[in-house]
Amino acid sequence: MPAVTVSDITVLPRVHQPDPAVSRERAVRSVTSAPTGYEGEGFPVRRAFAGVDLRDLDPFIHMDQMGEVEYAPGEPKGTPWHPHRGFETVTYMLDGIMEHQDSQGNGGVITNGDTQWMTAGSGLLHIETPPEHLVLSGGLFHGIQLWVNLPAAQKWAAPRYQDIRGGDSALLSTPDGGALIRVIAGSVGGYDGPGSTHTPITLVHASVSPGAEMVLPWQADYNALVYVLAGQGTVGAERRPFRKGQLALFGPGDTIRTAASTSQPLAEPNLDVLVLGGRPIREPVAMAGPFVMNTRDEVVQAFEDFQAGKLGTIPAVHGAPTELRESN
Repeated sequence: MPAVTVSDITVLPRVHQPDPAVSRERAVRSVTSAPTGYEGEGFPVRRAFAGVDLRDLDPFIHMDQMGEVEYAPGEPKGTPWHPHRGFETVTYMLDGIMEHQDSQGNGGVITNGDTQWMTAGSGLLHIETPPEHLVLSGGLFHGIQLWVNLPAAQKWAAPRYQDIRGGDSALLSTPDGGALIRVIAGSVGGYDGPGSTHTPITLVHASVSPGAEMVLPWQADYNALVYVLAGQGTVGAERRPFRKGQLALFGPGDTIRTAASTSQPLAEPNLDVLVLGGRPIREPVAMAGPFVMNTRDEVVQAFEDFQAGKLGTIPAVHGAPTELRESN
């Protein structure tokens, strides 16, 4: 799990440790295990948010851990062209390579530590695939896709694409140098990540060394979730054990505690976690397939607009664009 690493963690800025006399540590409300499934053309995923009430996830909707899988030559898979409306997709690559293209003419390639942030807003079509050379050679594939809801006032915003290089993330450490903290979006201890968000959120990938502990200041008006990408450890002042594929949901407060076990799996030397939270939108959610709206009527309208070709067209390899409905 290379993502973004540093040769000397001691030169990084240190996250200020909250004063326990005035801060309020968040208690762990639940620890859930992600079931496995398949997405797109058949790549394996863990459904990170399964079993958690949508009201506790708000403003997040859905998250998949994609892989971790070592593909043989000819095996790498992606997703076919498909529509989205009403939310943002955030794809964070830890290992491997993914190509993206959308009907707005945006696109790019993301690899170790890069993030592709797509605001679907009023609607568009997109596709995510491994590059041809990776299909031919095979290789490791591991990433995260997160869906972030948009408030009703911004569900009709114009689509937008952000290509965030891994090296653009704010890199921090804990006071003892026991954790490498990558701030992708939002703010931690006054250090800002590069992601520009419609909905106020914070997104962090942290690698905690065996036996080390990480205490992060966290906005009191945000919810708080910690998902284990690799390794094992404990979470909260209660030191509840959790491991790869598990999600911890926190209650109210302004600090989050995570610790790595002294002994880690051979193939996973650190406790790697995704720490995320945001200001709840607290609006009705009507969701079906690739559309996240406020009412059932809006979802039905999204399907009708998609079928009518109003969400965009697939750019043809040669010649004029071809309507999506004609390609099915």
